[in-house]
Amino acid sequence: MVKPARQEQEPASDEITEVAPNILRMQLPITMPGLGHVNCYALEDERGVAVVDPGLPGPAPWDSLIARLGSAGIPLARVHTVIVTHSHPDHFGGAARIREETGADIVTHERFRVWWDPTEIDAEDPETADADGGPTTGPWDRPLPWGGERDWGNQAEMMSTHREEMRTHMKVPRPSRRLEDAQIVTFAGREWVALHTPGHTLDHLCLYDPTEGVVLSGDHVLPTITPHISGVDGAGDPLALFFDSLDRMTKLEDVSVVLPAHGHPFHDLTGRVEAIKEHHDERLARLGAASAEIGRSASVRELMQHLFSERAWGWMAESETYAHLEHLRLSGHADSHWEDDKLFYDVN
Repeated sequence: MVKPARQEQEPASDEITEVAPNILRMQLPITMPGLGHVNCYALEDERGVAVVDPGLPGPAPWDSLIARLGSAGIPLARVHTVIVTHSHPDHFGGAARIREETGADIVTHERFRVWWDPTEIDAEDPETADADGGPTTGPWDRPLPWGGERDWGNQAEMMSTHREEMRTHMKVPRPSRRLEDAQIVTFAGREWVALHTPGHTLDHLCLYDPTEGVVLSGDHVLPTITPHISGVDGAGDPLALFFDSLDRMTKLEDVSVVLPAHGHPFHDLTGRVEAIKEHHDERLARLGAASAEIGRSASVRELMQHLFSERAWGWMAESETYAHLEHLRLSGHADSHWEDDKLFYDVN
């Protein structure tokens, strides 16, 4: 029996919909593991438009963005701001070109850093950028923190193509405005509260509009899947950060609609948060059961094969398994040791 596609996997529609007062939703096509589109939101005000997460870099994504803006009756010249929820290319890819074309501000959280260089944004550094400002190195080039060799698994062909596209077309977005947590900003004719929500990335930004009860949730809270929790982004315990950021969402008052970066708008923010937390709790329990079944210390790759279905095996699944194992270790529920240049775990 074939399972129905998750909302986030649906191909991009060319339909433009008003999802909240002065907010239009435009879907841009992307090809990434588990995803078929990214939602680009247009926030209209007296100055023009702020766009949120303008898709991947490259000529085809740019053409799609311009087409969607045209369908919405928005000339590119009216875009005064680009809001980037976090440092993944399907969210910031079009930002630098919009700024080149219109002089628009680029707004991010203050911790925004492109993923191939966690400390600096420097298009002139030959170690981190090519002549066009794209990456020459990335997560795919670094040693794995759990040891062993990188294996892209079933996503190998897609990720290889994606990597080359990034190398060819990536332009470094240089934020002109970096928001602090709880900072107030004005878009769509009303005030929004900036919320730092690390977990999926260290720099993840959500925006909350208490007047209309709107939450721009980026990848932090998605309607039918959980975002990837990476073990290679430099956080000591990204899963703990994610749990804390999720709990923060449940404290927002009078939320009427959540606008995610993938999938459809939804209304029960607290219910969705609890479901995501339960999903990760189940994964933690499954790692304990897998460790007991194996009956000895096991590598990240071996435990990954117990945590994920075979179609998902690969580097990203290993990375998320490692993040969960480190969460267990740091909370006193697992031990680890190195053996033959690989990290092995015993889950208590």
